Amino acid sequence: MREAKEILETLQKRWPKEQACDWDNVGLLIGREDRPVQTVFVALDVTEETLVQASEAGADLMITHHPLLFSPVKKITDRDFIGRRILTLIENQITYYAMHTNFDVTGMAKLNVQALELEETEPLEATDPEDCSVGIGRVGVLKEALTLREFAEKVKEGMRLPAVRLYGDPERVIRRAAVCGGSGKSVVKAALDHGAQVLVTGDLDYHTAIDAAAQGLALIDPGHYGSEYVFISYMREELKRLFPDLDVKAAREVQPFQVV
Repeated sequence: MREAKEILETLQKRWPKEQACDWDNVGLLIGREDRPVQTVFVALDVTEETLVQASEAGADLMITHHPLLFSPVKKITDRDFIGRRILTLIENQITYYAMHTNFDVTGMAKLNVQALELEETEPLEATDPEDCSVGIGRVGVLKEALTLREFAEKVKEGMRLPAVRLYGDPERVIRRAAVCGGSGKSVVKAALDHGAQVLVTGDLDYHTAIDAAAQGLALIDPGHYGSEYVFISYMREELKRLFPDLDVKAAREVQPFQVV
C-alpha cells in the first residue's frame, strides 16, 4: 500500500507549492505523510458535508482546492466550525492536502480556457518571472465573434451551469475574452490592460460591475463554485490515471446557491 508521501510528492512535481501566491496556504496541512493510503477523496472545500462523504468513503487522504486553513489557529476545539473540521479529520485519521493557487496558475487556467474554447491565450497576471506561461487567469480570442448573450450561453454550456450573471449589453459583439476561476474582481484592470472585452469570473459585486462597464469591460459571473468545481472531476481522473491501484472518490457536485 502506498504512503501519502509518495502521492503528495507526485502532486508537488505537477503543481509545485512554490508556484502558489504568497498569501496562500497549500500543501500538507493536517495529518501524517507516512499514512498508508488506499482511498483518496477529492473535493473543492472541506465542509461538514464533504467530511461526512469522505468518512463514509473510508478516505485515508483528502485533497481539496481551497485550503481549510488560511489564518493561524490558536486553539482546536469543538466550539467553532474550523476546530470541528480539524478534529473530524484527525479523529478519522484522514491526511489532508490542499492545492489552491499553485493549481490555479496552470491547471485551473487551462480547464477554464478549454471550457470557453479560447485561442491564442496568455496569463492575465504572470506569477513566474522565468516562465511567462504561468499565471493567474487567461486572456485570448474566441473562434468567432459572438454577442455577449451568445457568449454567456457558451459559458453556461462549457462550465455546465444552469445560469450566469451578465453585466453589459447582451447584443454587444465581442471577440476577445478573459477568464479567471474563483474570485477575480482583482484582475479587472489586468483584463482591461490586455484588451479584453469581457471577463468571466466569480464573486462580482455591484460596484465592480458598474465600474468595469464604465471602462468598456463586460462581465459574466458564473459564481466562485461554478468556475472551479471542475477541479473535482479533473483531479479524480488525474489521480486514477497516476495511481490506478488507488480507490479515488469525489465529492458530489452541488451548486451552493439556488435561484428562487
